[in-house]
Amino acid sequence: MTHSITINQNEFILHCTGAVYWVQKRLLLISDVHLGKVSHFRKHGVALPGQAMFKNYQKMDTVIGLFQPEGICFLGDLFHSSLNKEWDLFSGWVAKTGLPIVLVAGNHDIIHPRKYEAIHIQVVSELSTNGFFLTHHPEEREGFFTLCGHIHPAVELKGAGRQFLKLPCFFRTGSQMILPAFGEFTGTFVMTPQQGNAIYAITGDIVSEIKIS
Repeated sequence: MTHSITINQNEFILHCTGAVYWVQKRLLLISDVHLGKVSHFRKHGVALPGQAMFKNYQKMDTVIGLFQPEGICFLGDLFHSSLNKEWDLFSGWVAKTGLPIVLVAGNHDIIHPRKYEAIHIQVVSELSTNGFFLTHHPEEREGFFTLCGHIHPAVELKGAGRQFLKLPCFFRTGSQMILPAFGEFTGTFVMTPQQGNAIYAITGDIVSEIKIS
């Protein structure tokens, strides 16, 4: 279900949902939830099951219950679209959670910050703490290790008989780790690993490191 790694003497626990728990900060990191996407697509005639929107909240409750964090940082693209009927569901979830929440705004975060502030969510463009740089878009900044999202990384594994398997993954370079998309119906982008990269693939409820040959 989890896989622990150490970056710059800090421990991070990678969860099969795509969330990361930063042990020293007691902080839960989640990227690219894209809340409201199901409602947005259904409004425009795309046939998605109505219950699908609740799965993201169930997953968030699961990792909060497991790690018992003292705060949550969303690394962008928290809400997929402009306000829709899911906002009330989200604001109720925030109130029930009762944790300090920070949103590092992403390109899909078009809802005005005052709406987030009204439900006690702080919105920022970036964060830096303890030698780590938290942002939505991948960006290497001198003197920092970056934790980010946006790409929805995946790895493609090749098997016998021209078989291919695409898995979401945590994608780590020497100075950056890109988190997989947490949300449902988000899609993925297959990364091209190089020597020195580390890939932690998600297969069901397992997170495991994939060795680069």
